[in-house]
Amino acid sequence: MLAFWRHECWLRARLAALALPALLLLGCAGDQSVLLPPQAASDGEIAPRVSTLQRASESEHQRLLAAFGGEYRAPRARAVLDEVVQRLAKAGEGQIGAYEITILNSPAVNAFALPNGRLYVTRGLLALANDTAEIASVLAHEIAHVTAQHAVERAERELESALVSQVVSQVLKDPAQGAAVQAGSKLSLARFSRQQELTADQISVSNIARAGYDPYGAGRFLAALGRNTAFRSSGQNQSADDKRLDMLSSHPQTPERIAAVTAAARQIGAPGIGERDAGRWLSAIDGIAYGDDPRDGVVRGRRYLNSALRIGFTAPEGFGLEAARDMVIGIGAGGAQALRFDSVTLKPDQTLQSYVAAGWIDGVETTAIEPLDVAGQPGVIALGKGTDWTFRLAAVQAGNRVYRFILAAKGSGDPERPMRALLASFRVLSAEEAQTVRPMTVRVVSAAAGDTAATMAARMSEQERAQELFTVLNGLERGGALTPGQRYKIVAE
Repeated sequence: MLAFWRHECWLRARLAALALPALLLLGCAGDQSVLLPPQAASDGEIAPRVSTLQRASESEHQRLLAAFGGEYRAPRARAVLDEVVQRLAKAGEGQIGAYEITILNSPAVNAFALPNGRLYVTRGLLALANDTAEIASVLAHEIAHVTAQHAVERAERELESALVSQVVSQVLKDPAQGAAVQAGSKLSLARFSRQQELTADQISVSNIARAGYDPYGAGRFLAALGRNTAFRSSGQNQSADDKRLDMLSSHPQTPERIAAVTAAARQIGAPGIGERDAGRWLSAIDGIAYGDDPRDGVVRGRRYLNSALRIGFTAPEGFGLEAARDMVIGIGAGGAQALRFDSVTLKPDQTLQSYVAAGWIDGVETTAIEPLDVAGQPGVIALGKGTDWTFRLAAVQAGNRVYRFILAAKGSGDPERPMRALLASFRVLSAEEAQTVRPMTVRVVSAAAGDTAATMAARMSEQERAQELFTVLNGLERGGALTPGQRYKIVAE
């Protein structure tokens, strides 16, 4: 995996006592690597030395696509990725075979490999990389896990684990539930050990150097992951060092790994050796989608807009949102509040009030049911009480579809006011408004004389903390000067 990930699944622990699987479907990622246990043998081998146990079936591949938004078509980026793998294979002197790369339509920053040699990178990862050496380090690391038989060791161990069987049967076979897992970016079926990660790092640094790439690319990309983690965490009122749940799947790197890959690069030569070709990489990712897929709804700060459902709303102050398909999850007040939005279909003989009265959260008593008008649609708001949390539940009906909101607050404080503010912001989009919900994309622009991070960020008006995001995407230190004529990444429609 890209890093020896660490997560403190504090939110799930807090909610576990309430037995609320419908509130927040955030899995515990831990030090994870996505590895699907093999089922049936495939017709042909993609990577060398792959036993029957290691082969991943096409059904596993399809389940993975369903969980991570499907395949994303980016021909220019794909061409560079294919060339990188070919160069790694040539430099590997027969130890690296033919690998098949899939770009996943996910904003998460992630990459992984199946035991049969299928490689996966998310478009979120592509946007974070800044040159061919960095992306080569990612691919070489994943290939190293396969060639060093790490994936096989983990597969054999995990095949004996009841947990993996449970996750596969309950989550991956159901695309809808797979999408819910994507919302928290927590598809965790196996972990590579600390030593396996360090070994893969060592192998990858050597391999990218032999292929002619800058061996310091691995350290730069791990540092980029760290900056991205800090940026995402601070947006949720978190410290980068806090052991808290990161909903955006931005996984913290470790100083140990950066130090190790940097030391390995120094054994090869001084900085400045090897190819980086930032210009080619930036051209390859110019125009790729950034952030949420409009088909799943998009988050613009605290606003959520869904062009397919033609609805929109604004989360309470201080909330960070994550969207996936027809669902939105939010965290606020430093983790003391949680928000969930989704939709269901009413049964023909069911009324909105009877549905809310019946309670859609196990273990929560629903009282104080009040009908109200929400943007011209019939709605209901109710109070819910759990063991450690107080809930405000709301539902808005449009035809036979019901849009559901859950706002949970730790303790006995009633979150009625923020829920009513949320409902007041709910609106039905016109056809014209729905058509204006366009994806954000990565745009590569040249800096003019006098340009700064602040002036570049001014072109990213739809982004929260745009200047910080600009520095993260471009691997810049805070306050660093821009070079006139050099190209940089911004995010815009």
